[in-house]
Amino acid sequence: MRALDGKEKFLEHFNVSRETIERLEIYEELIRKWNSAINLVAASTVDQIWDRHFLESVQAYDFADANSGKWLDLGSGGGFPGAVVAILAAEADSTIRVTCIESDIRKCEFLRTVSRSTGIPMQVVSRRIEETPPQEASIISARALSSLGKLLQFADRHVAPAGQAVFLKGESWPQEVDNARNDWTFDLETCPSLTNPTSALLKLRNIKRA
Repeated sequence: MRALDGKEKFLEHFNVSRETIERLEIYEELIRKWNSAINLVAASTVDQIWDRHFLESVQAYDFADANSGKWLDLGSGGGFPGAVVAILAAEADSTIRVTCIESDIRKCEFLRTVSRSTGIPMQVVSRRIEETPPQEASIISARALSSLGKLLQFADRHVAPAGQAVFLKGESWPQEVDNARNDWTFDLETCPSLTNPTSALLKLRNIKRA
């Protein structure tokens, strides 16, 4: 029996429109073109764009379960999950507005190229997260950016009072949660990552300093 390729594995989990697939294909081509110059994803994962990077991003979008408001992606890098969220929001005809904060100017230009090439509106802010004016976002997200404690500092600055944070974390996430509870209180919901059962997506609400 033939092994499924990355795109086929992705489509096993998510039923998306032909138009969305075409936009993701454009995105994939841009990653492959730009990656050797600015290291958008680890070289060892370039052939896992669909079944790792895209898959986790779509899972974050579904886990947030929101169809309106400002979605703020922190330290976007290659655009995961923010740029994928913007593509999915367009398919769903939702009113989610995606803003990506990224301090690397070259990666910001990449993200703007993705926006233009796919025809998907997406604001890109070229600043450090802690120096960006408070955004009052309905949803904030981050993937492979920092410890949970540091992410909660960012959330405290940028999330709206009734908003939520969705963070994609590796296998050390239980310890990170325990450590973060020394300084913060929050309501937590978790979901295993589809790409690695020891990793998880964390959804946090009512974030407050302890």
